[in-house]
Amino acid sequence: MIADVYIELKEGVADPEGEATLKALRLLGFKRVKKVSTVKVFRIDIEARSREEAEREIAEMCEKLLANPVIQKYSIVWRE
Repeated sequence: MIADVYIELKEGVADPEGEATLKALRLLGFKRVKKVSTVKVFRIDIEARSREEAEREIAEMCEKLLANPVIQKYSIVWRE
């Protein structure tokens, strides 16, 4: 099973990289861009007996290592 895990900042948390990218895009003439957000994606290929088991294990990975639960949230999207 393959999952894409998206890690992004929670609402209200400053995103300096996204803000700097937005500013640079506007300076380059891309005036219609309203917002840029930084998102990290991990593609995880995992062996498990069921999707539920795999999702529990990936959630544990996120909570222990991949995401900082104080300022980040995660979502899991299955590719298969």
